[in-house]
Amino acid sequence: MNVLVVKANNRPATEAISSKMYETFMAELEGKDVNVTTYDVFEEDTPYFGQDLFNAFGKLQNGGELTDVESRLVAAKQKAMDVITAADVVVFAFPLWNLTIPAKLQTFIDYVYTAGFAFKYDAEGNMVQLMPEKKAIFLSARGGIYSSPEAAPMEMAVTYMRNVFGGVFGMQIIDEVVIEGHNAMPAKAMEIVAAGMEEVKASAQRLVKLSVNA
Repeated sequence: MNVLVVKANNRPATEAISSKMYETFMAELEGKDVNVTTYDVFEEDTPYFGQDLFNAFGKLQNGGELTDVESRLVAAKQKAMDVITAADVVVFAFPLWNLTIPAKLQTFIDYVYTAGFAFKYDAEGNMVQLMPEKKAIFLSARGGIYSSPEAAPMEMAVTYMRNVFGGVFGMQIIDEVVIEGHNAMPAKAMEIVAAGMEEVKASAQRLVKLSVNA
């Protein structure tokens, strides 16, 4: 089984819970019969998605010479698509920042959110998911409490990821581990985080079992 782990927090694990979730998950997979690749959105060269990329497409069609940023964009988009293509399971470790996902993770999604790659339209105009054979796992942390009915509409990180990778791409979301409230309830922070890390370990163990049975 090929597992792609998309790391989307560049803060150290001593300060950022989603970074600690990533490290805990990876440690649990160490030595197991799973082929793991990491894509760190903060370490990769990922220029922001925009007109430069469309200019590059036009030049490629017409034999024009690409600028430096255009070449970087084409290469970055292709690499993002390649790592998704090679993966059987994609694991995302990400925080809730300002109610949404980090901009670097959004850029990665922009690269792969492509008609003909992640989805297509049929003759009647209906969207067809193109990745139903792939699976996804979400590992996310948020300092506040967003699982309550009152706050849930404000949460646009895990919700967005579900809509993109489950709804549009068609991946089967096989696990979600969300640690929340450690900043809102500092007296319970250690307990909350410790319990969450046990869930992260359990998620990794379930993935290993899935690999064995595949």
